Amino acid sequence: MRKRELVNTIMTKNMHVVQLEDKLTDVRDLIRKHGFRHVPVVYGKQLVGIISKTDLNRLTFSSLFAGQDEADEAVFDMLTISQVMSHKPRVVKSNETIRDVAEILSSEEFHALPVVDDKDESKLVGIVTTTDVIRYMLDQY
Repeated sequence: MRKRELVNTIMTKNMHVVQLEDKLTDVRDLIRKHGFRHVPVVYGKQLVGIISKTDLNRLTFSSLFAGQDEADEAVFDMLTISQVMSHKPRVVKSNETIRDVAEILSSEEFHALPVVDDKDESKLVGIVTTTDVIRYMLDQY
């Protein structure tokens, strides 16, 4: 196993993002369409948050009660991305090691971390997930 392998070798570089002013339904549709669990939120090009499938699931009733699709739509229309997302997410720099990322993911309650430029922490360059780290570990064996 390579001990100093950088996170930029396993992160997703061409990720989908949502703009802060997008609709919450746009995020939901993106997550459903692509099977994502986390989507970075940007304002222009600056990272301002992250929103997860779990964040959206907390807003829904249809999974608990039959026939509540209209209630879900009403909730999604009333709220904004900013009201639901995690603001100022924990980030890692692209020159940090996979080991550093694995330690964060295993000790803190995150399943995805936005990866930012080494010199500009507002510049999003990728996203790394627990799945990326597990796949990397599996490739080592």
